[in-house]
Amino acid sequence: MIRISSVRRRLAAAGGVLLATAALSACGTGPAHQGAAAVVGGERISIATVESRVAELRTAVAAQQGGARTEPTGLTRRMVAELVLDKVVAQALADRQLTVTPGEIADARDADSKLLGGSDALGRELLLKQAVPAAGIDGFYRQQLGIQKIAGAEGKDARTPEGDAAVRTALTTAGAELKVQVNPRYGQWDVKQISLVDAADAWLPQTAAAA
Repeated sequence: MIRISSVRRRLAAAGGVLLATAALSACGTGPAHQGAAAVVGGERISIATVESRVAELRTAVAAQQGGARTEPTGLTRRMVAELVLDKVVAQALADRQLTVTPGEIADARDADSKLLGGSDALGRELLLKQAVPAAGIDGFYRQQLGIQKIAGAEGKDARTPEGDAAVRTALTTAGAELKVQVNPRYGQWDVKQISLVDAADAWLPQTAAAA
């Protein structure tokens, strides 16, 4: 059973894979990536997708807070980072011929709903504490269960330093395979840190960046 209040905390305590939410950096895109927030393994994550997720989250948080506009710092950048990390985790799982099934997601979700007092309480917990809107709940569980399975494939527990190291190695390799490119307005994907960092203009061809 996954305890929502501890899933990310326990990973962070072991050095985990949580993403920093630093300030936005440079902006601008090359023609090949126009309209893309990131390109991961040749697949585009569109700016429109990111903005739609952010708008959904803002609306949900405002509804929960009676119209207040408080939101997590660096929300758009955090959303880009999560969408990239989802793909990196999926690649690491595929490299090991592992999957996270809909049934496993449903079981974990149901267990936490019971623990917290129902699906509405689970939704509030994820929304307000993890910045996960209703449409992203299954994705949240898929990512976290995937991280656990990656560690488990090495005979490790993701909550331990040894398990965390195994997960980081797997995600570093997967990120390198996918050749992650991020629009520099959101930052740059650091393969070794498995996170977004402030970007140089790596998105652009060298000649264009220098122009």
